[in-house]
Amino acid sequence: MSDDTIRLVTIGRIVRRRWRLLAVLALVGALVGYGVSLLFPPRYTTSASVLLPGAWEDRELLTQAEIATSSVVVDRAATTLGWAGVSGSDLRDQVSAKATDGNIIKISGTAETPERAQQLSDQVAQQFVTFAARIVDDNADPEAAAQLEELQQMVVQTSRRITELADAADPGQTVESVQTRTELEKLRTSLQEAVNKLDQADPAANKANMVVMGSAARPTGEAPPTRVQLIVAGALLFFLVAVIGHLTAARMSRRLRTQAEIAAALGSALLGTVDVPGDRRAHRPGGRGVRARFRRLLGVDVRWDIPTPRTSGDEAGTRLRYRRVCARLRDQLPSPRRLLVVVPDGDTIARRAAGLLVTEAGGDPLLRVVEVSVSDPMVPDRGTESGALVVLSAGSWTAAELSGIAEACVDAKHEVVGLVLAGPVRARTTRPAGPPAEAAAPVLAVGHDARGGSR
Repeated sequence: MSDDTIRLVTIGRIVRRRWRLLAVLALVGALVGYGVSLLFPPRYTTSASVLLPGAWEDRELLTQAEIATSSVVVDRAATTLGWAGVSGSDLRDQVSAKATDGNIIKISGTAETPERAQQLSDQVAQQFVTFAARIVDDNADPEAAAQLEELQQMVVQTSRRITELADAADPGQTVESVQTRTELEKLRTSLQEAVNKLDQADPAANKANMVVMGSAARPTGEAPPTRVQLIVAGALLFFLVAVIGHLTAARMSRRLRTQAEIAAALGSALLGTVDVPGDRRAHRPGGRGVRARFRRLLGVDVRWDIPTPRTSGDEAGTRLRYRRVCARLRDQLPSPRRLLVVVPDGDTIARRAAGLLVTEAGGDPLLRVVEVSVSDPMVPDRGTESGALVVLSAGSWTAAELSGIAEACVDAKHEVVGLVLAGPVRARTTRPAGPPAEAAAPVLAVGHDARGGSR
């Protein structure tokens, strides 16, 4: 898998063959998330909005948002609330403010209960409006304010004088009197509009008239992350870490998978590939003890990165593959044809293939099967055998392990005459019409039973 792209079928194979382990890890992650939720009490968040009338630039709005969360405003809110054991510095991390569209400052407060969250947001908003108005009043120019007040009084006096002139004008219906009264009325209207525009153009008056847009709504749910979110996040995190760990381990694996790589590691030619029908239990390694039972319980006693076995063909096609291997051995070996069949220890597929090969050979050639440990390979010394035949399954062994087996054969004076690759297939459910062929038990010589073994 080191050169393969990660496909959905690969992830599906991990989930299908490691679902017990993934379920246990997801459960552990959920428990971790629940434990984290106990360390952090539930929090509730709500917001109060403050409207800033008039024209404001973006940088001014950002400044007002900073003022809303300043220590002065928060300290005043903490003093007004009077919560026991809670100071302004404690509340500073629970208050935030941001400028939104429409010249609105949105002030958010977070607390342990919905009531406190609502009170905190409302109080900070009120203190912000009060403090902002005070800043505007302190920064106002007294001389400019006096001149503005004097100008407004002059406009009012002029308006009154115009009214008096209009009343003193000729009450008759002559053209001149009507025009005079009309012009005076227009002049008074223009002065009134000028006064209104003058009031609206006063930036200090506008910026001091901030309005709290109602009380903050009482929150009905917890602020994220909630306990449920932490539990789900923990389960999902552990699940993803397990899947990524499987993919990483498969990419870093050095097990050989192709026929050319395996043949090159053994330094021998491939004589053929054979199928080994059987059920899933045949692929499970043996073993006793608590660790072995625990691995079987989690489903990690079998490999997940082996492709799903294909459905086997008919029995005749399966036996034909074994016959062809035996025929090649007869053509290649001199008489008497005797071979040592070397099977890596723990390779159940290869062991069953070797047994079927012995049965199909029928004594010609005469095959003797031995299992060799890949960690410390030990092969019996050469007797009457003409060489060694290595039978193994693809994707199970590294180049170093196969090279060790080849070196052990050379040390024991055996020439590796060929390689047979065994692959698992799913047996058909239909039973053949004829009686099943009886499989002869292979002759096994494992490790210490081998005479004169050498490394």
